[in-house]
Amino acid sequence: MKIFLASARLDDIRWAVSHALVDGVTTTPALLAAESGLPDDRDLLAEICRATALPVAATVASVNAGDIYRDGRELAKISDQLVVQIPLIEDAVSAIRRLSAEGVRVTATLVFNAAQALLAAKVGASTVSTAMDQLDALGQDATSVIRELRSVFAASTVECEVMAALAQNSAQFAACAHAGADAASVTAPVLRSLLLHPLTDRGLDQFLNDLSRHQKPRMKS
Repeated sequence: MKIFLASARLDDIRWAVSHALVDGVTTTPALLAAESGLPDDRDLLAEICRATALPVAATVASVNAGDIYRDGRELAKISDQLVVQIPLIEDAVSAIRRLSAEGVRVTATLVFNAAQALLAAKVGASTVSTAMDQLDALGQDATSVIRELRSVFAASTVECEVMAALAQNSAQFAACAHAGADAASVTAPVLRSLLLHPLTDRGLDQFLNDLSRHQKPRMKS
């Protein structure tokens, strides 16, 4: 399962990339605005692309077909690494089809069931993204939705990846992998938390204690 870092913070991105922990970066307008503080976030997106050779996903800032298409084209011009994220609404369908036909990689977001996923893939989306936190907020089993999407794509031989967006903790992250998600996005704090476990800390303390008791004195030269 591929891992995408949900962040527009360059320090977090450089840390994750330098440790080879992620396969890409995904942003939102809110994340970009919080970091750039500017009306036009394209400069920051270009800087993120320069910080990594990996795919970088950015979201259109429009909700009607013509503007979605134009925004998608402008985002794609920033870098060959750019993946255009488009919310799966009715007005977006023609824009997804046009952009995909022109070779722009498109991720359809706000996909929450198999019917939506199949339609997104049919018009050319290369990935469908399901927001785990939003399903959790409604009391739904988010990982069962991921499993449903993956099984439907497998049964219909559709070539479209399933992204579990914003897995909240290590248990949900692992559940997404078991459910067959092709990718999962996590924030920087969640990514760091995946490296942690109480037994790991306890084992490290024991290891260091053993070393201090049994370490041999160094030979003098």
